[in-house]
Amino acid sequence: MTALLEVDRAVKRFGGISAVNDLSFKVEAGESLGLIGPNGAGKTTVFSLIMGEHRLNSGAIRLNGTDISALPTYERIKRGVARTYQVPRPFSEINVAENIRVGLMPDSLRLMLTEGPDPDAELELARSVGFGPADLERKPSQLSMGDLRKLELARTLATAPQIILLDEVFAGLTVGEIAQISDLIARKRAEGMTFVIVSHDLRSLQPLIDRAVVMTFGQVIAEGSFESVMSDEKVRAAYLGH
Repeated sequence: MTALLEVDRAVKRFGGISAVNDLSFKVEAGESLGLIGPNGAGKTTVFSLIMGEHRLNSGAIRLNGTDISALPTYERIKRGVARTYQVPRPFSEINVAENIRVGLMPDSLRLMLTEGPDPDAELELARSVGFGPADLERKPSQLSMGDLRKLELARTLATAPQIILLDEVFAGLTVGEIAQISDLIARKRAEGMTFVIVSHDLRSLQPLIDRAVVMTFGQVIAEGSFESVMSDEKVRAAYLGH
């Protein structure tokens, strides 16, 4: 069966430094994959390569068996790839509802040719991530980090993705906010959404993933169940430091 997403022998160099070096992994439809490793392992660079924000030096990115390596970011979004960022990137001058609306209408041509998205769709997306009616008029500057994470998730869901890449989704959150975001991810998983999750919070990550890929120095050093990779000697040496 063709994987939903395949990273095939990806190489990305910045100057003389290889940030990603002959890296390969696959993600099946409906799967939740943890992409983990120490700081500087290349995890966020992998997300940028998948999204087309960086270009490969060699290798390929495939979606449903089709090579998307040459496509610009907006075309990859149209085909169903979405991501969040370690530091949330909302449109700061517009409110929560308007931020979600932008996600519902990613194509600028459609903005000119239609009257706008269905207001009910905005409200449903907002509710699905835990926002109430009063939250819709708030600006990003008025949101907690937990609510900013919810807004990013709502914006990605608005693009009708096949797969969502979550970059350090628990960073900067309180224990209560981590529980809320974890519950949201778990609910979307139950609905069939596919995820790749980068996180240093392994305790929170473990129940949300089916499988883990461990990176260091731009390469995969272990792959399998969370328990199996955490007991791997290479992982203990590179990731846990003992």
